[in-house]
Amino acid sequence: MIPPREAQLYRQILENVDRAVIAVDRGGLITLFNPTAQSYTGLSEKQARGRSFRKLFAGQPRLLELVDETERKGRAISDPENVHLLRPMADPLPVSVSACPLLDAAGAQEGVVLLIHDLTRIRELEDAVHRADRLSMLGTLAAGLAHEIKNPLGGIKGAAQLLAMELDDNNLVAEYTQVMVREADRVNGIIEELMDLANPRPAEWSEVDLTRILNDIVLFQKEAYRGQDIEFSLALDPSIPPLSGDENLLTRLFLNLIKNAAEAVTREGRIEIRSRISGDVHLTRPGTRPVPFVEVDIIDNGCGIQREHLEQVFTPFFTSKTTGSGLGLSICQKIVTEHQGFMKVSSTPGEGTRIRVALPFIRRRS
Repeated sequence: MIPPREAQLYRQILENVDRAVIAVDRGGLITLFNPTAQSYTGLSEKQARGRSFRKLFAGQPRLLELVDETERKGRAISDPENVHLLRPMADPLPVSVSACPLLDAAGAQEGVVLLIHDLTRIRELEDAVHRADRLSMLGTLAAGLAHEIKNPLGGIKGAAQLLAMELDDNNLVAEYTQVMVREADRVNGIIEELMDLANPRPAEWSEVDLTRILNDIVLFQKEAYRGQDIEFSLALDPSIPPLSGDENLLTRLFLNLIKNAAEAVTREGRIEIRSRISGDVHLTRPGTRPVPFVEVDIIDNGCGIQREHLEQVFTPFFTSKTTGSGLGLSICQKIVTEHQGFMKVSSTPGEGTRIRVALPFIRRRS
């Protein structure tokens, strides 16, 4: 018999643990379904307890297989990455699953316990690392190309300018020299962005007030888009203290993202900027305490991004717009990576886009 105080402690642990805990007895009925299990599956405890696990999760053969194998072999079995939990009215949830035998005091097996952990955040971090690696390789290639192009481009522009000096203003050829100079400047601008992507200037670390930066950017963007009647809405957490970062780079990051959102909406569109401290995931470094992330969401109700394009939005030169070099989001990704953060884009065509920037809440030591 478990003392009441210990029983209460066990209940509190099960209610607060960040993993789904599902217990199944030898008859295949669910006897425990903690709050995290309810959150993951979209099912209430009332809907799950006392019901057949096999019937409730009939469309998820891997879960059934883990329970059956654990019950049959009497040992713990896990699947760390190949299970997607199906949920009503929501996308499948990537999870890791461990199945353990449930033993009584005498060591006899009474059923199976499932421990399920949400891998969404881990997958986001993995994606961010893969994008950073891809950008690093592309950046190295870009640096070499930029060096090879810049010199002959300067010669072309110089020759066009000399030719223009020799021509009368009324000469029809003079117009072509102006086009040559203008296009050379445009190409040079793209090369400068490439070089910035490949070899950005060293970050200048200081205490950065994200709330002030976002307020300032929105203030100026309201003026820039006043004629389009775009509504900018701020829902910023004023209690977020300054964090360690490069103020110029972070300003460039959020300015680029907010301008992209403004370009995606039509007249009378809406852009919402939110900030909060997230406790869902932490940055852990040797010798230091885990630190939470500050999340900034930029949400628009514009045209959205096609599903097949979502994986390409951070690829240099990819753009769905008629103007621009397609390097903006690549540079944003580079800035976020330098700050040990990550970005996530979610979008529904015809409804809008959400870009989430997560930056670790790191404070400089005095």
